[in-house]
Amino acid sequence: MEVNPPKQEHLLALKVMRLTKPTLFTNIPVTCEEKDLPGDLFNQLMKDDPSTVNGAEILMLGEMLTLPQNFGNIFLGETFSSYISVHNDSNQVVKDILVKADLQTSSQRLNLSASNAAVAELKPDCCIDDVIHHEVKEIGTHILVCAVSYTTQGGEKMYFRKFFKFQVLKPLDVKTKFYNAEVTISCHTDEVFLEAQIQNITTSPMFMEKVSLEPSIMYNVTELNSVTQAGECISTFGSRGYLQPMDTRQYLYCLKPKKEFAEKAGIIKGVTVIGKLDIVWKTNLGERGRLQTSQLQRMAPGYGDVRLSLEAIPDTVNLEEPFHITCKITNCSSERMMDLVLEMCNTNSIHWCGISGRQLGKLHPSSSLCLALTLLSSVQGLQSVSGLRLTDTFLKRTYEYDDIAQVCVVSAAVEVEA
Repeated sequence: MEVNPPKQEHLLALKVMRLTKPTLFTNIPVTCEEKDLPGDLFNQLMKDDPSTVNGAEILMLGEMLTLPQNFGNIFLGETFSSYISVHNDSNQVVKDILVKADLQTSSQRLNLSASNAAVAELKPDCCIDDVIHHEVKEIGTHILVCAVSYTTQGGEKMYFRKFFKFQVLKPLDVKTKFYNAEVTISCHTDEVFLEAQIQNITTSPMFMEKVSLEPSIMYNVTELNSVTQAGECISTFGSRGYLQPMDTRQYLYCLKPKKEFAEKAGIIKGVTVIGKLDIVWKTNLGERGRLQTSQLQRMAPGYGDVRLSLEAIPDTVNLEEPFHITCKITNCSSERMMDLVLEMCNTNSIHWCGISGRQLGKLHPSSSLCLALTLLSSVQGLQSVSGLRLTDTFLKRTYEYDDIAQVCVVSAAVEVEA
């Protein structure tokens, strides 16, 4: 009968502990009225309890701190810290000790050891300590693999390792929406509004230290999450930026294409990269977390081959009096030249002044021309400017533009304040 030799015990012991901030001690207050049977006994015991706050003994939150009793939760964007200790439990001197710590994720294996050099020797009752840090960038299962190799006094090489498995959870739910804005009178380029909805899906409150948008090379960004009062910039969320569990906040940003890109109509067509959100928060005792989204993309609005936009138009005009508008016509094609003819069609309330069917000339690819037009309204109220037609004589194709803008038409006898 074959007998297996007994398994040799290792001379070294490996201990691994996660490093986290302590928590405030909580107790359960027990009190009663003085006319009850215990009288003032419970109240006196709470006053004598060193964990309670003087003058606020019935509060559950105390002044003492408690060390973590379990591994706890790890969230995406936080820094995972761990203390690793290798102790010599034997009465022998151990040589060539090498401690290696790797973190295995679903996609990669990372070396977290501060040094890959071996320690020459380790005497009895001595230890080798190391602290590792890693910013968690993936959700799901993570495995901390700690391996120890050493040489005994007899020259035998020994090796063992331990595995520590933990889950990384998602702390925030981020949803984004894009809103495309047409050209305005004060801005000659398109604006894109980004709404970011951020929800705290953890079980503890968060302090939102920073939520910013890092734009791509094509855009400049303006944050719309504060207001100015008496010369002071105040956040729309108040002075305290706390986000309670399951609460949601909505952040708004305005992006404008840079001049060198806005002038080239073909560049901002199709799918464009807007930028990425950078979110920084702190939890209970200042543990910091940071998340960056992937590059946000949006589908640019399609204008066809020819785009007509307004550069200038008055807000209010007088009834039956001519007023002027300035239009901008852009050839959105990157290859084809156009030969355009402008036609002006009257509506029930809007009447165009000038020659309809006039030649505008040739328009090169990705180029624009500005056109001043005159019209008047025969009906009071809010009227829609419509009735412009552009025809490309090369392709015999006509482009219709209605509801270009709206103007308020008032009687000439009504004085309108500027």
